[in-house]
Amino acid sequence: MITRPIAALTAGLLLIAGCSSSSQQTSSTTSSGDQKIIVFAAASLKKTFTAIGDQFNKDNPGASVEFSFAGSSDLVTQLTQGAPADVFASADTKNMDKARQAGLLAGAPVNFASNTLTIAVAPGNPKGIKTFQDLAKPGLNVVVCAPQVPCGSATQNVENKTGVTLTPVSEESSVTDVLNKITSGQADAGLVYVTDTAGAADKVLAVSFPEAAGAVNTYPIATLAHAGNPTLAGKFVDLVTSPAGQEILTKAGFGKP
Repeated sequence: MITRPIAALTAGLLLIAGCSSSSQQTSSTTSSGDQKIIVFAAASLKKTFTAIGDQFNKDNPGASVEFSFAGSSDLVTQLTQGAPADVFASADTKNMDKARQAGLLAGAPVNFASNTLTIAVAPGNPKGIKTFQDLAKPGLNVVVCAPQVPCGSATQNVENKTGVTLTPVSEESSVTDVLNKITSGQADAGLVYVTDTAGAADKVLAVSFPEAAGAVNTYPIATLAHAGNPTLAGKFVDLVTSPAGQEILTKAGFGKP
């Protein structure tokens, strides 16, 4: 009379234990099979890194890359606050240095591209802007990047070297936000990168100025110390610096580092 319930209880416990073991094994397999990496990249890299990401997925079957694009300074702030990521690509060396000083990098960063400022105006250049000095004219609505953002730092460098002080109507947190102000008609002109105007050639006109040559930004990339998949992260960095990755960047207007 007692044997049957005990046997049934024992069988039940064995079944539960077996299910638990199976569940743990499945969870472990799922975890080890996770091949996604997260890349934090400067806003100006959105178009090119999306294309490089597509190539990365083709080269690494079963892998995927998720991007977070924003101003480099905002990305560093997120990383220092614990945001998970595997790779960081900055639009300048200053913000990469901040990431290094915070102990966020797994190794030395690699420079992979450079970018130069240009003036973005509406098609046809209705305000007749021809020089950097023209941006200081009264009544002109000019938009720039905030000083802590790489394109904003480069703008300040040009101001210092030319002695021209701009009075922007707004300072944006990313270069794409500056471009959007121009394309939407909210501003007459804005300082962005040559790659931004190249990618929106049907919506804006680029007005180059010689002083921009003295404020070129270099782009570094690095694998992060707390990367969930350091091997795959390293492969992404390798692709960016490879001939295939460099070709994508060059076609978009980026210069060599």
